[in-house]
Amino acid sequence: MPTLTTTILLVEDDPNDVLFLKMALEAVGVQNPVAEAKDGREAADYLSGVGDYSDRRRYPLPYLMLMDLKLPHMMGLELLKWIRQRPEFDFIIVIVLTSSANPADIDEAYRLGANAYVVKPSSFEKLRLLAQAVKDFWLIHNHPSLT
Repeated sequence: MPTLTTTILLVEDDPNDVLFLKMALEAVGVQNPVAEAKDGREAADYLSGVGDYSDRRRYPLPYLMLMDLKLPHMMGLELLKWIRQRPEFDFIIVIVLTSSANPADIDEAYRLGANAYVVKPSSFEKLRLLAQAVKDFWLIHNHPSLT
């Protein structure tokens, strides 16, 4: 079994969304390391530990992923399906964080194994509240499986 880390992997292709999410996490006191992948293929490489990501000390498997759906090279739903087909990633919490409120996307994300589905907030204050909720539930109160 992989070693459980506290790293958060942010899979997002919009640099502004990355910046604002990291600012919101910092604003609520999240001290977990935040790794980034700008597309689905890069996220899969990170998780697989291939190429530049082979050093697990520098690129540990994440405890939590915040993932957009509309990604270049490999869409979010395809990435989610790929993750959930690999037992070595069963412990990773995947929160879909996207602009799509499409019921079909929501249903498919849960069918493929998303732990949560959140539509991106429209203001920084709402994003900060979301970051606080993620911190409180997933990083403080949740007890992850260790197997």
